[in-house]
Amino acid sequence: MADRETRPTTVWSRPERGARGPAPERSRTQITAAALALADAEGLAAVSMRALAQRLGTGPASLYRYVGSRDELLDLMADAVAGELDLSGAAGGDWLDDLVGLALQSRDAHVRHPWLADLNDRRGEVLGPHAIDYLDHALGILAPAPGTAGQKLEAIGLLGGLAVLFARREAAATSPGDPSPGDPAAATSPGDPAARAARLAAVAAEGRHPHLLAALTAAGAPPPADRDALFVRLLRRLLPAMLDQGEP
Repeated sequence: MADRETRPTTVWSRPERGARGPAPERSRTQITAAALALADAEGLAAVSMRALAQRLGTGPASLYRYVGSRDELLDLMADAVAGELDLSGAAGGDWLDDLVGLALQSRDAHVRHPWLADLNDRRGEVLGPHAIDYLDHALGILAPAPGTAGQKLEAIGLLGGLAVLFARREAAATSPGDPSPGDPAAATSPGDPAARAARLAAVAAEGRHPHLLAALTAAGAPPPADRDALFVRLLRRLLPAMLDQGEP
């Protein structure tokens, strides 16, 4: 029982490599970088210890000297992406501005690595050192903000959820087979915001959805699609609402 209680629970809980044996040929960082490149090129399903070994020009058994399992490799990959976020800047004095900037970085990281959202859905919350740095940095930004510690943690969770949602929408809008923005077919693509708005207007005009018709009439013509602006606008509305005089 004592051995089980003291056994490392994550890949970061033990030394990168045992002290015995020949000198290491590579590092976890190099292995993780190769796995990231593989996932970016071919998707998460393509990432296996065998495929990664082939990419590195070695045998799968040699990788297990550095990484105990594919699950540990996935943990390293997720944390490496968290390490891409720039946390070096000092707080600018406006917690909302700083938190929105962090959210934009997070969304962009998910856009660069579209497999990351699915990975996090499957693996749960395994926080590596970079992810913990991110959480601490976000809490530091929120230090002058109103709200309880619990509300601030929930706000950070919301920030991450919206980043994933918008990254997925962007990936869907630019998926292979869709018309490019300069293609005339883009104007009638089902994924085009203008096409969706036109369909909603046509359905509302049929008269069977009075609340939808009233809302569209009051809102007027939709503005040109700007995902950055919408993302920022939602964050600026939701984050203060969560923190200011909200329920504990």
